[in-house]
Amino acid sequence: MRVTRRAWLTIQTGLAPAVWGSTYLVTTEWLPPGRPLLGAALRALPAGFVLLALTMALPTGVWWWRSLVLGTLNIGALNALLYVAAYRLPGGIAATLISFQPLAVAALAVGLLGERLSARRVLAGFAGVVGVGLIVLRSDAELDAVGIAAALGAAASMATGVVLTQRWGRPGGVLPFAAWQLIAGGLVVAPVALAIEGGPPGLSAANLAGYAYLSLIGAALTFPLWFRGIAQLSAPVASFLTLLSPLVAALLGAAVLGQVFTAWQGVGFVIVLASIYAGQLAPRERRAPHRSAGTGRARNDSSSQTDPPTNGRRRRRRTPRDPKEHLRA
Repeated sequence: MRVTRRAWLTIQTGLAPAVWGSTYLVTTEWLPPGRPLLGAALRALPAGFVLLALTMALPTGVWWWRSLVLGTLNIGALNALLYVAAYRLPGGIAATLISFQPLAVAALAVGLLGERLSARRVLAGFAGVVGVGLIVLRSDAELDAVGIAAALGAAASMATGVVLTQRWGRPGGVLPFAAWQLIAGGLVVAPVALAIEGGPPGLSAANLAGYAYLSLIGAALTFPLWFRGIAQLSAPVASFLTLLSPLVAALLGAAVLGQVFTAWQGVGFVIVLASIYAGQLAPRERRAPHRSAGTGRARNDSSSQTDPPTNGRRRRRRTPRDPKEHLRA
């Protein structure tokens, strides 16, 4: 079976949120506890400098402040809020709240991108939230106000960053574009991490391995794929692929941590996959009226609305035989 170019692009773009689905496992198992802001800074800065070293391209003109804004929304604030949510909430609640992000993108795209908010996209977005809830929510989960605010803030930050990424485009290649944002996001969150959490603690080999994975694989590899997908698939379409993150997180929890996988979770998997598929479908376009060449005026293809019925026969105009007959009449 031949894979189309769009399908291949969708697979590559979906690889980014799939890899991000491992963040919760790495954070809880390998990283030092109570250091969410440090984790956000150490994830972004090394990845950004690696990509910058490969490209040796700096932003120019308006792209200095645009890189700062996008880096804060897509990298700095997003990762910091994600880590706060991961530390303060059970993974199920955090993932369910963040899964509202496709709906937020669809709403923002109406005003910022001029896209139509289709009923199918809204239903697919709510279905995704329900499916994620079935996969990850537990009846004994405890709520935390700070964690809930962080999760909703992460969804809003990512949604705004995704939409602005498409609206502003990019001035050059995707690698320097990702590098600028990673460095900007890391520089925004690093001083906040030092002020709130203090200096970095002594890191074990497992801690260093976890940070290296999140930076090189979870950032330097994935964000270029993600930004390219936003540009070529559109922000609303790409945003549905973020629902892959809780799917991967649930699978890793079952495979690595020995968590029990229930039938309801299987139902949730089906719903989420259906939501992702529906989100990839292009919205139906309204058929424009046919315009006749040369006049630019709309013309209805059906003549029954403008001409009287003829019982299937064309009416013939009577032509007088004598050129002066119409004068005598």
